[in-house]
Amino acid sequence: MNNNVFEEIKRINEYQSEYWSSRDLAKVLGYSSYDKFLNVINKAKEACENSGQVIHNHFSHMDEMVEIGSGAKRAIDTVYLSRYACYLIIQNSDPSKEVVALGQTYFAIQTRRQEKSDQLIEDNKRLHLRSEIKTHNTSLAEAAENAGVSNYGKFQNYGYRGLYGGAGRK
Repeated sequence: MNNNVFEEIKRINEYQSEYWSSRDLAKVLGYSSYDKFLNVINKAKEACENSGQVIHNHFSHMDEMVEIGSGAKRAIDTVYLSRYACYLIIQNSDPSKEVVALGQTYFAIQTRRQEKSDQLIEDNKRLHLRSEIKTHNTSLAEAAENAGVSNYGKFQNYGYRGLYGGAGRK
C-alpha cells in the first residue's frame, strides 16, 4: 500500500476545493465497522474544537444516496472531511496499522506543501500591493508638486492623520 491511496479517494467539489468522504477513509484505514470509525471522527472533532478551529469548517455531515439492492436508493449519513480533518482522524486512529502510519506521513507532507503554496501566494500578493502603492505614491507626489505643494513630507503626514484618526506617519 502507498500514499497514493489517499489521493485516489480525494474528491473535488464544484468550487475546486478538495475533500474526503468519511466512508471512503474508513475503508482505506481498515475499519471493519463504520460505527467504530465514528468514534475516531468524534475524537478528531474534539481535537479540532480544542485547537480553536470551527468544527463545521472541517467536518460536514451530508446525506449520500446509496443503492441498497433492487436499484432502490436510500440516504446514509457521511461526513465530508477537509485535509485538516483527515489529519486529525489519522492522528486519532490505531497507530499499529501500517496504513495509519502512511496516512500520517501523507497528510503531514501534503499539509506542508499546501502551507508553502499558500505562503507563496500571500508573498506574491504582498509584492504586487507594494508595487501598486509605490506607483500611486509616485503619482501623488507628482500631483502635489504640480499643485504647488512645497513640503511634500508635511503634506503626506496630514494625509496619514486624516486616514488614521489623527495619528501621524510614525
